[in-house]
Amino acid sequence: MADQIAVLVDSGTDVPDSYLKKYSNIFIVPLRVIYPEGEYEDRLQISSEEIFARMPWEVPKTSLPDGGQITDAFQRIIDQGYRQLIIITISSGLSGTFNMLRLASLDYPQLHTALIDTKNIGIGAGCQAMYAADLIAQGLSFEEIVSRLEYSVGRSHVYFCVNTLEYLVKGGRIGKVTGIVGTALNLKPVISCNEDGVYYTVAKSRGREKSLHKAVDLVLGQIAGCTTRYNVGVAQAGAAEEASQVVALLRERLPKDQPVYESPISPALTVHTGPGLLGIFIQPLYES
Repeated sequence: MADQIAVLVDSGTDVPDSYLKKYSNIFIVPLRVIYPEGEYEDRLQISSEEIFARMPWEVPKTSLPDGGQITDAFQRIIDQGYRQLIIITISSGLSGTFNMLRLASLDYPQLHTALIDTKNIGIGAGCQAMYAADLIAQGLSFEEIVSRLEYSVGRSHVYFCVNTLEYLVKGGRIGKVTGIVGTALNLKPVISCNEDGVYYTVAKSRGREKSLHKAVDLVLGQIAGCTTRYNVGVAQAGAAEEASQVVALLRERLPKDQPVYESPISPALTVHTGPGLLGIFIQPLYES
């Protein structure tokens, strides 16, 4: 039955607030943001704005979810009557969260569990949780939902525009992003995740505005070749005005009945990117 399937995500899997309000079967375990004075639960106890305010002199560390919170999440899922669980996480190529939840799931044999490594991050991972919740609501079987998610994972992309690579370097998340973007040339990178779920440079544009338009063009180019329905949306941290402009641009160029989702980006993710982060995602959906 549909009401027996729960979805468990980490907080770096950015699920739009509209979905969290709509579906009660989405459970979240928070990543942690660590400062010398203590640890903060991602999204719950700290915001991106608070992190950005301290960045000029102090960059925090991030860590995996707390083991006790993971245990509590599994117990809440069981106590609420769920017997099937889909775990969806940010890329195992960027975080140990997938493996941590995989190991934790072994302690709960009463749950029929499937794990989805999105090979993506932020809204690029969150769109899979959105899709799972919608499919559960439609009453599809557990096996069919997992199959459709696996189809979508291999075809979904998010394109991030960042102002600098400084914080990716400091946080050790530089992945396969190559070349230092020269400030003199005002080159701005567009970054995505490759098939291994690791960051790489998709394009470089001169200036922020051209970088944003390049990301829009990448998404629209993929949409042009899409033979199925799709989800598309924009996420941001410290770039609210630009995000509104990009959403308006997408709505101008997409069919009028195509929704464009909007979401903030998890504070824990912005630790590794700095302010001015904007991502645009495209998620093709399976159709039989």
